[in-house]
Amino acid sequence: LAGLSNEEVVRNPLDLAREKASRWRAVTVLKGAPTVVALPGGKAYINTTGNDGMATGGSGDILTGLVAGLIAQGAAPEAAAPAAVYIHGLAGDLAAREQGKRGMIASDILHHIPRAMEIIIKGDKQESSFQPDCVRLRLNPC
Repeated sequence: LAGLSNEEVVRNPLDLAREKASRWRAVTVLKGAPTVVALPGGKAYINTTGNDGMATGGSGDILTGLVAGLIAQGAAPEAAAPAAVYIHGLAGDLAAREQGKRGMIASDILHHIPRAMEIIIKGDKQESSFQPDCVRLRLNPC
């Protein structure tokens, strides 16, 4: 989609995500380690959740579904994308903690989404570095 080699993407994902978001005038999610979310105005988020066990077929489909679901519930894309990326990564971290990274499949991530959202809603600092005052579950801009 970006028309670049993997090496070019990995070299500077933050600048690449910002450039594409600006060029395309769209919220842009650049999956990787770490995943970067960039907004057309130049603001960007570097995700702090997730792990290499999530590099499995269908994981991106789950992330896309999370973004779409949050938007369908009324969230602006600018809020839905970073929140969904965080939830997705946290669910992957919970799955890895429970069963390990090796052999993780997309449904393992999917099954941990409810727990990830519960952690965020309750603001469990021991389970998550999520800042509920900054990005609320209802995804109102801060």
